[in-house]
Amino acid sequence: MAVYFDHRIEAPESSGGPSQVAWHPTQPVLAVASNSPTTGGNIDLYLQQGEHVGSCHVDRPFQPTVLRWHPTKPLLALGWETGEVLLLTHPSGEQTPLPATHTACITLLEWSSSGSRLITGDQMGVLALWKVDARGRLQGSHIVKHDYTKPLTYCIFRPAPPGEDVAMLARAAVGGDESALDMFNWRKAGNGPPLKMGPQEGLVFYVGTADGKVHCVDEHGRSSPVLSVDGSIQKLFYLKRREVLAVVTETLLLSQYTLGPEGGAQELMKVKLSGKSGQSADIVSTETGLLITATGEQVIRLWDLERDDNYVLSLDESLGFEKGEVLNCVSYCTAKEILAAGTNRGRIALWRMVSQPNTRTGTKAQWKLQTPTEIEGNVTQLQWGSNLNLLAANSVTTVLILCEHVMSAHFGQQVAAVQLTPSQLSLTMFNTNSHLTLRSDMHIKGVCVTKDTVTVWNGKQVTVYEPSGATLRNTGSFLCESQVLAVHDENIYTVEPNRVQVRTPQGTVKQLLAFSEAEGNPVLLSVCQGYLVVGTDTAHIKVFDLTRREAKAHCSAKNLVDLTPNLGALRSVKCNANGNQVSILVNGRPDHRMYFYDVEMDTLSHFDFFTGRPPSGISQADDTERRPLTELSERCPVSHFWDENEPRLFVCETVLVNSPQMDHLDRPKQDGMADVLVVTFFCTQEHGLLLQDSYPKPAGLQALLALDVPYYYFTCKPGERDPEAEESPHMVSRRALRDFQGLENCEKATRDAMLNFSFYLTIGNMDEAFKSIKLIKSEAVWENMARMCVKNRRLDVARVCLGNMGNARAARALREAEAEPELEARVAVLALQLGMLEDAEKLYKCCGRFDLLNKFYQASGQWQQAVETAETHDRIHLRTTYYSYAKYLEAIGDKSMALVFFEKSDTHRFEVPRMLLDDALSLEIYVNKMKDNADSLFTTDSRLLMILKILYISQASEIANETGNRAASYHLARQYESQEEIKQSVHFYTRAQAYNNAIRLCKENGLDDQLMNLALLSNPEDMMEAACYYEEKGSHMDRAVMLYHKAGHFSKALEVAFATEQFSALQLIAEDLDETSDPALLARCSDFFIKHDQYEKAVELLVAAKKYHEALQLCLDQSLTITEDLAESMTVTKESKDLSEEARKELLERIADCCMRQGNYHLATKKYTQAGNKLKAMRALLKSGDTEKIVFFAGVSRQKEIYIMAANYLQSLDWRKDPEIMKNIISFYTKGRALDLLAGFYEACAQVEIDDYQNYEKALGALTEAYKCLSKAKGRSPDEHEARMAELQHKITLVKRFVQARRLYEDDPGEAVRLCEALLEEPDLDPAVRIGDAYGFLVEHHCQQGSFQVAYRKLEDLQKLLPSLNISYYVSQGSLDALQRAVGLPLGRGQLSGRGDRRDSGGEEDEVEEDEALVSHQGD
Repeated sequence: MAVYFDHRIEAPESSGGPSQVAWHPTQPVLAVASNSPTTGGNIDLYLQQGEHVGSCHVDRPFQPTVLRWHPTKPLLALGWETGEVLLLTHPSGEQTPLPATHTACITLLEWSSSGSRLITGDQMGVLALWKVDARGRLQGSHIVKHDYTKPLTYCIFRPAPPGEDVAMLARAAVGGDESALDMFNWRKAGNGPPLKMGPQEGLVFYVGTADGKVHCVDEHGRSSPVLSVDGSIQKLFYLKRREVLAVVTETLLLSQYTLGPEGGAQELMKVKLSGKSGQSADIVSTETGLLITATGEQVIRLWDLERDDNYVLSLDESLGFEKGEVLNCVSYCTAKEILAAGTNRGRIALWRMVSQPNTRTGTKAQWKLQTPTEIEGNVTQLQWGSNLNLLAANSVTTVLILCEHVMSAHFGQQVAAVQLTPSQLSLTMFNTNSHLTLRSDMHIKGVCVTKDTVTVWNGKQVTVYEPSGATLRNTGSFLCESQVLAVHDENIYTVEPNRVQVRTPQGTVKQLLAFSEAEGNPVLLSVCQGYLVVGTDTAHIKVFDLTRREAKAHCSAKNLVDLTPNLGALRSVKCNANGNQVSILVNGRPDHRMYFYDVEMDTLSHFDFFTGRPPSGISQADDTERRPLTELSERCPVSHFWDENEPRLFVCETVLVNSPQMDHLDRPKQDGMADVLVVTFFCTQEHGLLLQDSYPKPAGLQALLALDVPYYYFTCKPGERDPEAEESPHMVSRRALRDFQGLENCEKATRDAMLNFSFYLTIGNMDEAFKSIKLIKSEAVWENMARMCVKNRRLDVARVCLGNMGNARAARALREAEAEPELEARVAVLALQLGMLEDAEKLYKCCGRFDLLNKFYQASGQWQQAVETAETHDRIHLRTTYYSYAKYLEAIGDKSMALVFFEKSDTHRFEVPRMLLDDALSLEIYVNKMKDNADSLFTTDSRLLMILKILYISQASEIANETGNRAASYHLARQYESQEEIKQSVHFYTRAQAYNNAIRLCKENGLDDQLMNLALLSNPEDMMEAACYYEEKGSHMDRAVMLYHKAGHFSKALEVAFATEQFSALQLIAEDLDETSDPALLARCSDFFIKHDQYEKAVELLVAAKKYHEALQLCLDQSLTITEDLAESMTVTKESKDLSEEARKELLERIADCCMRQGNYHLATKKYTQAGNKLKAMRALLKSGDTEKIVFFAGVSRQKEIYIMAANYLQSLDWRKDPEIMKNIISFYTKGRALDLLAGFYEACAQVEIDDYQNYEKALGALTEAYKCLSKAKGRSPDEHEARMAELQHKITLVKRFVQARRLYEDDPGEAVRLCEALLEEPDLDPAVRIGDAYGFLVEHHCQQGSFQVAYRKLEDLQKLLPSLNISYYVSQGSLDALQRAVGLPLGRGQLSGRGDRRDSGGEEDEVEEDEALVSHQGD
């Protein structure tokens, strides 16, 4: 809470009315120009509190027109109406006139950003540019001069382009940053980009003229026109972020232009600003692109050029403004984000920005109007200035300087003082519950109260008051320039350089507390009980003991920087009641830490409110990990206090880091966290910092003032009263600590016991906690201790407290809550039982139990929160919540809203008619509203049948027939039944699917035809009932059979069918019988079908009855073909318990045997395989002749016998033409380990090569393979095996000799012929080598040699040996022809046989294929 101190300037009597004011940008120096009709114009300078600077008075017989301060130097440029320009230096008063350049009234004075250039311009259009050195001295004459012939109206410098921040780089270089050092080292320029320092200030400027033109003057002084607008230019401003130049004319025409690199301008937009015509506008702009105008209206207008938005701010009469009050002038303070506007009634309106300028929220909501500051006269000019953010207000007759001051407040010894106005205090004595008001004759900058005195000061004077009944009596006043002050008993402590003065109430110095130069100057004082803590400007602290006659040092001065480097300047220091702990706040941007100095241990610790946790060096209670400190994170401490009597108890007021409280703003909560949180700690040497409680600051309260158990003390906001405070007219409100709620008036012993209990509970020492309260009998005390258990989440202690309270209901609820898995949920139950609803809500949110939170909201009547919770977090209970809320609304009589939520809960079809049942008109309106009729409701739910009670029955019949709604139809059927309209009743019962009622009516009224149809539509019970009805009646027995059948009562259906000989019905029943049917019933039906020669159906029933052998026998007896489906139905699975494994296999083999007899070899194979008899399966498959399946089965069976059987079968095929078969034969014999058989197969292959192709080479290879196999085989008898081996070896030898002869023929024909003749002499040459092949070899040889006679003799010898032989098979036709011509005789049978044709035509291909097969196997 802040007020504005106003200081009227101490103007000389010779000065006239003020016309202009100008603040120095950084120094608290105000320049005021005044006009006097007698003496002319004056320029005077004033300090912060309006003190006149006599040495800086300037007067002329003519009027001043323009005032401009140098941006950094105390140098003021003055422009006069005669064209004179003067430089005035503060505080020396030195006056430096500029060389005469202007002859007309000065209209422009403008400094560059660093003050090295000064622009002057006049009414005739003459512009001059001057250079000023670093000391503020003018450098000769002007360096540039231009004449624009038109009055110059405004000028601005263009900001310099961004370059490297040299100062920041220098600091980094000093800190050891090598990259920064390299940027300054030109020798290492190659290591990185060169340093771009850029100009220190922008030297390019733009000047506007009265004819609407804007000219640009570059850094070399060259001028060029840039743009032109309609009307005289009133203001120019440059939007640095967008690099846009904005122009405002006197007619309030706003234009924006982008500036090109060569000086050209391109128009972006043009708009006419709103405002009062004929009135000069006061226009200011901000760095964020906000244009603010005041044109003598009741509003000020704001244009946001960045967002292209505009809005207005108006006055509020409830804050003290008058109706019709207009705003004349505006000024904006960037540092404080405050907009000030002066009115014609002498008030200054202040708007404070309550959100960041770059937010995207509603713009008007960014500004909050404050209580106005009132001055005299018509405010014509306002200006913020100096580094102190002072506000100067020109009210025509005088100038006032307004300085913001945070209102003082202090609490001590049950007395509270709060500043209301600059010179008024509100005092509250809580011991006597009395209230006093102190009005002082000075502006109060500080106040300190005790039970006996009230001390105020303003930095120059100190005044002491004492209460005297209902008034305050001045007991002493003295001059003292101390900015801080403290009071203890009869002593007043003030500060001056390097010491603290101990004074009497009359100002007499009794004692001096000296500080060395290293310890610094005292700047902070604080007293608690008998101890004084002093903080200095060098971050030293020192504690003094005041309990004796004179103040004694309790500890030596301590330099906190030694303990924590880079600590910063001290902002506030406080000590506890024992003087052994000092809490410290330091200045920062902001500093999140609260520091604690332990005087006895000489240690400095801290609690970091940004992280919400203390450092590891501070010991914590065991439950710290269980206690989430997230609500303490991202905060900053703003004030702190120790309890005056309890040295362990410390309280700190914290705000969110991004909270407006940091800037004294008032912004709503963010993210559900309290903006201001009051945090209480126990601080001890043994246990460090222990969080005792955290408490959101209540609405309507301004700030924390003090802590004095059992209360917190708060200051109230001006204009707002605390609704919970008993002392409603006072400015201080107190709130009980949570542990002392209900115990505010307890005696000191109880208060101490409660504090000890809270402390020991916090550190987890339960023995000491219970020991401290063992003598307490009050239920209220035990209840408060149970509340502490909620805070500390100690349910074990809470059970003890509830027991001492006698609160059985709470104890039972706590016991039932043990089923909840989350600790927070269980603690929340305890909080609910103790009435701590806010804590319960937080706990449910903390553990994420939104279902319980929803129930809590409903139980506490917070229905909006319950609905929001269900919609966002607990959607599984959303409809239930809607329904419960609707019932609540119905209970309180809000039927319209109840109707809405019944619809949302999707229960409106029943609940709305029920709710509106007594209001037939409303119900009918609602029904018609849903869909012009009741049908949209009827088609959805049966429970709207009660609507029909309020409609005509005929209309209801039409509706029910059209919509088919079951509920409506049922109700109509009952109505018709009561009226004995049976057919209509049956019809609507049927439409309502109430078939049992319809069947009942049909039976009672003999409607047999409708009965059958209804029974078929109904459930099995109704079918049985109807079937019994037909059976008892003795007619329509076929219907009875059908109904029994449909109802699933097959035995009864068969019984009736047998009895009435309904064979067609039996057929239908049998079709529905399966393995789940009664076996006896199945057997009976099968017998029936056997008798009637329907064997296939009988077999199916026998199988269903699991009489497989009878079914098989029936198939054999009646020659029924066993299909695959029938065989599968007779196949019993391995998991079945109906047959043993042996019986199952026997059954499968019988099925397979039957299939074999019927020639179904494939199915037989399948069943043999399922029975595990693979040999029989292979035999069945061999009978089928399916080579592909045989090969596959042999491959998957992996049995020796099956391999051999498959190979034998394949050998019976034409394996000579199919190499794949040949490969399988070799593979199967090999896998079956039948090497003797494989050897025989190789011999057969060799014989084929000899007989069919005369290819003895391949035959030799095959015989060799046969010999290898035979050598590995194990014969039945060794003799027989040896004989066969010898025979095979002899055959190989003969073949090899013949092959050798044929190969030798080309090289040595004679030797080859000799070898061949020697072979012919072998007695057993054939069949190893055919005789015909040997003789043919010789015949061919002799024919080639021309020995035809010898050849003929050889041919005759061959014919003698083989008379029936076809000679042409062994001797080529060419040789025979030549021989025939030579001897002249016919030679045998000249016709070629088929064998010869095969040899000549297809032999080669077959030979190649066989060769491939043999080679592949030989390779293996």
